[in-house]
Amino acid sequence: MAALVLKMSVSLDGYVAPVDGSTDWVAAGRSDDGASWTVETLSNAGAHLIGAATYVGWAGYWPGASGPFAKAMNEIPKVVFSNSLTSADWGETEIAAGDLAEAITRLKRERSDGYLLAHGGTRFARSLVETGLIDEYRLVVHPVVLGAGERIFRAPLTVEPMSTTVFSGGAVAHVFTAHP
Repeated sequence: MAALVLKMSVSLDGYVAPVDGSTDWVAAGRSDDGASWTVETLSNAGAHLIGAATYVGWAGYWPGASGPFAKAMNEIPKVVFSNSLTSADWGETEIAAGDLAEAITRLKRERSDGYLLAHGGTRFARSLVETGLIDEYRLVVHPVVLGAGERIFRAPLTVEPMSTTVFSGGAVAHVFTAHP
């Protein structure tokens, strides 16, 4: 049975997106060792799980992209969660519609070749957190304070620290296991 891993960038004050929705803040703390950690996280996934809004943007970017992240993003199967998309042209993409928890449970049962890596949009990540089906959180804390914005945690959650990796640019990756 595959584990569900959520990877998100987080500001020092706990936000995953600023009020204006910009993404430039994730450059704070960027470094080669942080990029290597991310490439390893992406590359070891058995499937990438993404929400519909993120899928639309990524499907327009990744197929023509190069660089260290492109291979993992393009070659590993993707599952986009949407009740409105009717087709997905980005290679090896499956559309999962209907109940999110049921779809995640099915994918966890069916997949055994690496973990299911959820990443991308705030609403999708928050919905996953609320299902209680996440096995591991990989949170990259960037050395920036946003002051306001979107959070993915809306209720108390018990987690157990597994590892912490400090990157040369100042970002820190915290890996936690979740406990129901």
